[in-house]
Amino acid sequence: MVNHLWLKSRFWLDSLSKQQGSHDRQLNEYQHSLTQQFTRSIYDADLMAIDLEMTGLDPINDQIISIGLVPISKGTIPLVRAQHLMISIDGSVGQSAAVHGIVDHQLQDALPIDAAMAWLLRQTQGHILVAHHAPMDMAFIQQSLQNVFGQRVLLPFIDTLMIEKTRYLRQHGQLVEGCVRLGQSRERYHLPVYAGHNALIDAIACAELFLAQVSALGGLKQIKCHELVGLSK
Repeated sequence: MVNHLWLKSRFWLDSLSKQQGSHDRQLNEYQHSLTQQFTRSIYDADLMAIDLEMTGLDPINDQIISIGLVPISKGTIPLVRAQHLMISIDGSVGQSAAVHGIVDHQLQDALPIDAAMAWLLRQTQGHILVAHHAPMDMAFIQQSLQNVFGQRVLLPFIDTLMIEKTRYLRQHGQLVEGCVRLGQSRERYHLPVYAGHNALIDAIACAELFLAQVSALGGLKQIKCHELVGLSK
């Protein structure tokens, strides 16, 4: 849990440094749009479930090849607003195709990473990101922002894996291998089985898991965002 006053002060100070050192207002405006979310309940907050597919697990040497987004609004998941973006890369997807099923020719007409990052900022502005194993996704986003804009941003996120890990340890005392993966976590809430490793499907699966977790923790209107938020920089 992160104190909401500390969160706001971090964002304010970071905004000052960007005003002094950068002429690019997009990142500053992105950060500013998030500060009002911290004290809102999960029910009232603007949230966006996100999942990435990548060529590997190293944010420096591997690349994002697809992004899945779906909003979480008032305890619902409006699928009509779900989006899936493919991203062109330097080189080949290589052996990672065996995991995500995306092959090189599918990326030939995809957006380049600079356009994809601008798109991501537009689509998620004002929304706290929700992801399963969020630090991994945030690391790839931050590295891509650094490559495209020359700087990173403060990214508040909610990690459904960490929520599940905390709940599981409370109930069972120790973790079992694989017990907090997305599919296994969903099983404990009697959620349906989905095919994995598609960014959009995994984003939807994450959103459903999150709503089930929050309901089990006390309810969408009782829990505030800052109680679950982590911060990536």
